[in-house]
Amino acid sequence: MVSRLPISPQLFAIFSALIAEKVGIHYEAGDRELLGDKISTRALEVGFDSLLDYYYFLRYDPAGAAEMDALIEALVVSETYFFREFVQIDVAISEFVAPRVLAGKRPRIWSAACASGEEPLTIAMLLAERGMLDKVELVASDVSERALARARAGVFSPRALRGNAPPPPYAEKWLRAMPDRVTVSDELVRAVRWRRVNLLDTQEIASLGGFDVIVCRNVLIYFHDNTARWVVNTLSGALAPGGVFLVGVSESLLRLGTALACEERSGAFFYRKVA
Repeated sequence: MVSRLPISPQLFAIFSALIAEKVGIHYEAGDRELLGDKISTRALEVGFDSLLDYYYFLRYDPAGAAEMDALIEALVVSETYFFREFVQIDVAISEFVAPRVLAGKRPRIWSAACASGEEPLTIAMLLAERGMLDKVELVASDVSERALARARAGVFSPRALRGNAPPPPYAEKWLRAMPDRVTVSDELVRAVRWRRVNLLDTQEIASLGGFDVIVCRNVLIYFHDNTARWVVNTLSGALAPGGVFLVGVSESLLRLGTALACEERSGAFFYRKVA
């Protein structure tokens, strides 16, 4: 029985182009064997003994769209955890969300590409601690329905709590850590509006409306610069005037030529849409 289908440089080129077209994930030449292993596993699972045949099925068959979604599930990285890069989130709530609530507004926050949901649930916890959970609309999205299902269930592996991101003292009110899992308060899970969204789908993004804060952290690193620039411009269009865009601490939008202004608040960096 065949355990792996070989991926030639030519097959790698057409598969990587297809994946970049559908979800934006960029693969370098050095990733050929890694990508080949994942594609081969999926192709064999659904009965293909040729990667070229599998490619043509994905590209041209009417049933290919559903299978493309399944392949994407196998490819996307859903690595995240609670309180990741916590200071930036904390400052964003204090500096940009709380003042809007005090002014009688209902701010909207979008956690884009949230993976299994630890980030938006961390945001929900911060809002709840400040008495703002019911005064803010919180949307979280990912391209992976499997990851979103884990988020909606509110049950995570112990790795969702990491030693490099120690929880604040009040976390015990909202999280229950057990040897084999971490569970989250139903109140926090229900407070988030979970949506499947492909960041390359402009119509889907437009349907979400405008936001005061967009969090898209540790995502753009998986895109080619041209794709990342396009995604940033699209998401910036969903920002309200004066709204802020958050990226990971190791990421920068400056090389992409964004029109957003980079600002520093209390040691955290943000990109603001100038009113």
